[in-house]
Amino acid sequence: LGIPCIYYGTEQAFAGPAQSQLQFVFGEGWNDGGNSGDRFLREAMFGPEHPRAPHTDDLPTQVAGKDESLPGFGPFGSAGAHCFDNESPAYIRIALLAAARAKLPVLRLGRQYLRQVRLPGTGFEFPPAGEIVAWSRILDNIEAVCVVNPNPHQSRGGDVVVSSELWRPGTEFTVAVNTGVGGPLLGSRLTVKGGSPAYVEIRGVEPGEVVVLVKEF
Repeated sequence: LGIPCIYYGTEQAFAGPAQSQLQFVFGEGWNDGGNSGDRFLREAMFGPEHPRAPHTDDLPTQVAGKDESLPGFGPFGSAGAHCFDNESPAYIRIALLAAARAKLPVLRLGRQYLRQVRLPGTGFEFPPAGEIVAWSRILDNIEAVCVVNPNPHQSRGGDVVVSSELWRPGTEFTVAVNTGVGGPLLGSRLTVKGGSPAYVEIRGVEPGEVVVLVKEF
């Protein structure tokens, strides 16, 4: 629920300081347990050769000067390098999901329900760590089912609960988003099965990928 927030650098898959830079950022207060601990949480996309002058200098010096005793805090240990790439995998996936959210009001405004998942050899339950996570957004007579595979190593799947109040067995959901190349094909249809509960079979969602299904009367 709410407005998604993509923290700057996330769309380029930045993840904080490189190992080679720790000797410098520790000395500048990174990870010291105080209020300055997040100063270097993300690299600068357009990494300078050197950072600006220290905050202890007067304001004109801070604005115009550089601290040449420290290397620039660029992405992945670089300095003076332009590392913004609108063709990076993370950027493409986030753009795809943002476009789907803009197109489908149910993803912005719908009521939200965490969904139970049936894994092989289990009943319907909220999934443990490493398995797919699913939730529904419902707006009037439209339901969107969002499925995420948080497992970093393996494709995952399961039977995901949908609204039995809205859908009878045989109803078909359409795959509106698949950020990966495996799993259900974009535009393909998944049939509602069961009845109490009603569910759809989700298979082969790749590591770190997202699938969104939509059904409306």
